[in-house]
Amino acid sequence: MEERIVTESIKQVDGSYGIVLNIPAGVVTPDMLRKIADVYEKYNCKVIKLTCAQRIAIIGIEEKDIEAIWKDLGVEPAAATGLCVRGVKVCPGKTFCKLGLQETMDLGLELEERYHGLVLPSKFKIAVSGCPNSCTEPAVKDLGFMGTRNGFTCFVGGSAGRRPRFADILAEGLSKEECLEIADKVISAYKKNAKKGQRLGKFIESIGGIEEFKKLLE
Repeated sequence: MEERIVTESIKQVDGSYGIVLNIPAGVVTPDMLRKIADVYEKYNCKVIKLTCAQRIAIIGIEEKDIEAIWKDLGVEPAAATGLCVRGVKVCPGKTFCKLGLQETMDLGLELEERYHGLVLPSKFKIAVSGCPNSCTEPAVKDLGFMGTRNGFTCFVGGSAGRRPRFADILAEGLSKEECLEIADKVISAYKKNAKKGQRLGKFIESIGGIEEFKKLLE
C-alpha cells in the first residue's frame, strides 16, 4: 500500500494549535458546516479560516482537545504539510459556471481520491480549471489541467513561491480519462526518478527539459 500523509495539527506561534480539514474539490455540506460551528463554540476556538487551497482551517485549539475535535467533526485531516500531494484545487467548471468549457468536479474529485497525501520527493500541487481564465492557476502547479473547447490542456512543472516557474505544456485536447492516465504517468515518473526535495519543475529542468520528460513518460 502506498504511503500517505495527513496533517493532524499544526502548532501556532502563540502555542495553540490549528487543524486543517480536507474538503475535496472545495465542496461542503450543511451538516459539515454545522459541525464546524459547533466545534468552534464548544472548544472556544479563535478563528475559522477558508484557506487558499480550498480547505477549512480551525485555529486557536488547545492541544488536549485535538483528538476530541477530530472525533466530533468526523472528517479527514488534510495533507497540509510535508512532501506529498496536497489537496486538489478545483474550479466550478461548466456545471456551475457560465464561462466553463469543461466539467471539472468529477476529474478533480477523482484526482483527489487517487493522490491526496501520497508521499512524493517534494510537495506536489494539482489544479483543475474549466476554462482558460484559470481561476485555480493550473499553470503554476506541479500538475494542472485547463479546460478548452477541445478538451483539457495538461501543464507540468509549475510552481509559485519565492522562485516562480511557469509550467510546460505536456499535452492538449485531453478527455477526462486521458487526464487521469497522464496524471498517473507523471506522478509515477516523478516519484521514481526525482531527488528528495526536488519539485517537478526542477526535475524536468535537470533532465534537459520538457521533451526529455515526455520521453521518460513513454
